[in-house]
Amino acid sequence: MEPTEPIARYRRFLKRRNYSVHTVRNYMYVLGQFFAWLSVPLQQATFKETDAYMDYLLRRRRKPKTINCHLNCIHRFYEYLTEDEAIPLANPVRKNYRLRLPRPLPRHLRDEQVAVLFKEMNNARDRAMFMLMLRCGLRVQEVARLTLDAIEHRSRQLCVFNGKGGKDRIVYLSEDAQTALEEYMAKRRWSKERRVFLVRKGPLRGKPISVRGIQKRIEYYAKTTGINVSCHHLRHTMATQLLNADADLVTIQDLLGHSKITTTQCYCRVSNLKVQRDYHKAINIVLQRTQPIRQNNSQWSKKRLSEHSI
Repeated sequence: MEPTEPIARYRRFLKRRNYSVHTVRNYMYVLGQFFAWLSVPLQQATFKETDAYMDYLLRRRRKPKTINCHLNCIHRFYEYLTEDEAIPLANPVRKNYRLRLPRPLPRHLRDEQVAVLFKEMNNARDRAMFMLMLRCGLRVQEVARLTLDAIEHRSRQLCVFNGKGGKDRIVYLSEDAQTALEEYMAKRRWSKERRVFLVRKGPLRGKPISVRGIQKRIEYYAKTTGINVSCHHLRHTMATQLLNADADLVTIQDLLGHSKITTTQCYCRVSNLKVQRDYHKAINIVLQRTQPIRQNNSQWSKKRLSEHSI
């Protein structure tokens, strides 16, 4: 069986399931890579071939997370062939067969780094874009897609439509974020474009700024300030700051748009201020309770010393 036609049908299946354009494109790329490498017909692929493909990706220095994405995509494709097309095939990827992933701490900015970064931003558009990431926890794609009708100035909130996973959510504007947004909006009144953030110069002036365009701006500020920062670092910083301010974990999950609370819990490992406060509060209670024991121990030591002296 040639893989071209089943892949085309799988593409249509994903679109009917309302997968994002980005997800469909990634799936097609992965399947194209796998079947270009595969030396046996589609229906003859086994665990042996997928293990060899994993070794091939490792030799090409692909990251474990990328390799797991490949395995997941191949597993789902064969699952589609067996369940939706009723083709009798053995799935060559074992269920839950993945590489172990490292668990690095989310990287965030210290308060003094945030101050230096935003002091460098004299551009109203850039300041507004990155303030929404820092104060509202917006992803870079959500900032690029933000439209005028999503902003509710009176209630100081934003509606994030069709975020990651196709989910909508409400986020709230802090005082400084609202000020930055209003200053930018006052300077873009000449445009009737629905998207909020626009290109300022060049032949694309007045057109919506792209995700890559936003990333290039943060790379510019990272270079000028000497701070290692990305768009997602600002989102991490917002989560860490809220947790340090004793915000509830479920609240942070809702604001960030995480599907699982376990995704949000990774910030508990990096929120040192909260851990420090909780530790000192708890250990002081422990010390108060164990005070009599400490006194008894000191009395016991004095008694032992007196016995030895005799």
